[in-house]
Amino acid sequence: MQLEDKVTLENVEQEAWEVLEKSIMYYKGRPVGTIAAIDSTVDALNYDQCFIRDFVSSALLFLIKGRTEIVRNFLEETLKLQPKENQLDAYKPGRGLIPASFKVVVSPSGEEYLEADFGEHAIARVTPVDSCFWWVILLRAYVVATKDYSLAYQPDFQHGIRLIMELSLATRFDMYPTLLVPDGACMIDRRLGIYGHPLEIQSLFYAALRAGRELLVCQGNQDIVTAIDNRLPLLRAHIRKHYWIDLNRLNAIYRYKGEEYGKGAVNQFNIYVDSLPYSELDRWLPRKGGYLAGNVGPSQMDTRFFTLGNLVAVISDLASEEQSQAIMNLIEKRWEDLVGDMPMKITFPALENEEYRIITGCDPKNIPWSYHNGGNWPVLMWMLAAAAIKTNRVCLAERAIAIAQTRLKDDEWPEYYDGRRGRLQGKQARKYQIWTVAGFLLAKELINNPSWLPLVSFEPFTAEQVSRACEFELNSFDT
Repeated sequence: MQLEDKVTLENVEQEAWEVLEKSIMYYKGRPVGTIAAIDSTVDALNYDQCFIRDFVSSALLFLIKGRTEIVRNFLEETLKLQPKENQLDAYKPGRGLIPASFKVVVSPSGEEYLEADFGEHAIARVTPVDSCFWWVILLRAYVVATKDYSLAYQPDFQHGIRLIMELSLATRFDMYPTLLVPDGACMIDRRLGIYGHPLEIQSLFYAALRAGRELLVCQGNQDIVTAIDNRLPLLRAHIRKHYWIDLNRLNAIYRYKGEEYGKGAVNQFNIYVDSLPYSELDRWLPRKGGYLAGNVGPSQMDTRFFTLGNLVAVISDLASEEQSQAIMNLIEKRWEDLVGDMPMKITFPALENEEYRIITGCDPKNIPWSYHNGGNWPVLMWMLAAAAIKTNRVCLAERAIAIAQTRLKDDEWPEYYDGRRGRLQGKQARKYQIWTVAGFLLAKELINNPSWLPLVSFEPFTAEQVSRACEFELNSFDT
C-alpha cells in the first residue's frame, strides 16, 4: 500500500471515530447511548433518539476499547424503562418489552428524564420485537468483555431477563418453536411481507435464548432455564430443516405434493410448488451454496435472501457448520448481487411491479432497490465480518471493508444506499448515520483482532447438549 493511500485510510477512520464521539448522548451528566444520526441538514424527527438496535454496534466498539461505562449506563437505564407489570390497556406496552428507542427530555422545572418509545410514535405503530433480544445479547457481551458478572446477577437484571424470556417463550396461538410476530417488528420496520415467523427474529430469538441461558443463574429461574433448554434444540432443528434452501432442497420441494395430512406428511407446511420462483432460484443458487429462507408458514415460503437473519444464524450457530459454509459460499459466488458497490444488501431480490405495490402498500420509501426493499446497508458489515471470522472466510470481510472505506467518508456516512449494486446514496438516507459509522469501525476491529468474536458468538455445545438436541430433533421432526 502506498503512503498516500495509507494516510487516506487513516483519515477515514479518524473521522469515523470523531463522528461517533459527537453522537454520544448524556443523561444527568452520564453517557447512556448514541443518537441515531447527526445530520444537521434535515429535521431531526426521531433520529435524535437512541435506538436499542442501532446502539449495539457502537456498544460493542466501546467494549472493545475499554469504555465500558457507557454500555453499563445504557443497560441500567433501558432496564428501568422496561414495563414490569401487566397492562390491560391495549395501547400500553406489554410486560417485559424493551423500548425501540429513548430520548432525554427536560421538564419545565429543569429536571431531566428519559422518555421511551415502544412503537407508539413509529411508522405504522409497530412494536419492536427485536429490542428485547438485542438487549440480552448486549448484556452478555458486556459480561464477556468485562467479566463483571455482578451486574447481570443483580436481582433487577435477573428479573428483567426473566421477563424477556417469559414474554418470548409464552404459549401462543401458533404451535411452532419459532416466534410469531407482526410485519415490521425488527430492523425491517416497515411493511415488507415478513409477518409471521421471519428469519431475522428467529435468529435473534435463538441468540437471545443462548445469552439468557448463560445469564440466568440465580435461584428461582429454573423453570425458565428448563423452558430455554427445551426450546433451543426444537428451534434449531426447525430452522435448519424447514428454512434451508440449496439445490438438493430445491429439488425436494419441486416434487412436493400438496394437501398432505398427518405425521407422515412430507410437505408439512403445504407449500404449493407453483408459488416458488424455480427458474430464478435454479439460475441463482451455486452448486455448493445455500441459505436460510426469509420466512416459512402455512402455504408460504419466502425465498428472498435476508442478510441479517442469515449472518446472525452463522454467528450464533443456529445454522450448522455445513450450512454456514454454504451461506458464505453463496455470498462469495453472488457478490455482485449481495454486496456490489457497498456492503451489503439487506434483502435480495427486491419486490417489484405489482408485487411491490401489493406487499408494501406502495410505500414510497421502499420502492424497488431502495431502503429495506433491496437497499444496501453498511451497518451489516460488522455482521459479515463476524460471520467471516466464524467460518474462517476473513478474505470476504476484508474485500467488503476495502470497498466501503473508499466511499463512506466522501458520501458523509449515509444510512443506506440505493440501486441494484448500491451505487446511489439512499434517496431519503440520513447523513452521518451512527450505526453506519460504528458498523464500519466494528468490522475493522473484529478483523484486526478476531479474539473479540466471543462478544457475539458462543462456545460450541457440549457433548451432553448435542446428545440432548439430537434426541429432541429425532422425537420432534422427520429426518
